[in-house]
Amino acid sequence: MNSRDPQDLMIRDIREEDAGEVLTLQRAAFVQEALIYDTVRMPPLTQSLDELRAELADNLGRVALQGSRLVGAVRAKHESGLLLIGRLAIAPDVQGLGIGSRLLLAVEDAGRNAGCREAELFTGSLSEANLRLYERLGYRESQRVDGDDGIEQVFLRKALL
Repeated sequence: MNSRDPQDLMIRDIREEDAGEVLTLQRAAFVQEALIYDTVRMPPLTQSLDELRAELADNLGRVALQGSRLVGAVRAKHESGLLLIGRLAIAPDVQGLGIGSRLLLAVEDAGRNAGCREAELFTGSLSEANLRLYERLGYRESQRVDGDDGIEQVFLRKALL
């Protein structure tokens, strides 16, 4: 198997027992974001294993595996017809290979199957690669909100028809 080939990818539901690997992946993936914003005080970097386990108890998220290695994860919740997507994380050595796109499309399908009519996600205003990805997949900016940490959050939405 070629570890750089996104065709060798298996996507499945996220599970509570994935918590340790997801947390490790999340921390590795969000280091780049911490550099962009010049802070390590970001929820993806400060979340505890217990918090993550609790979050995974009722989640529509997906993980991406290359062989037995977890290389991507995304979380999502169904709330009143809206799919709330968060914490898309891709292993740094395989970023840019389409894994994030495949995970987002898979989690959107899960949302549709759960009765969601629309999806929403957010990212920081300086996260240009994230914004390009989301816009390429059909997400459109719905609002900007100043965060408590001074980082402007950009919320984006997409219809799930």
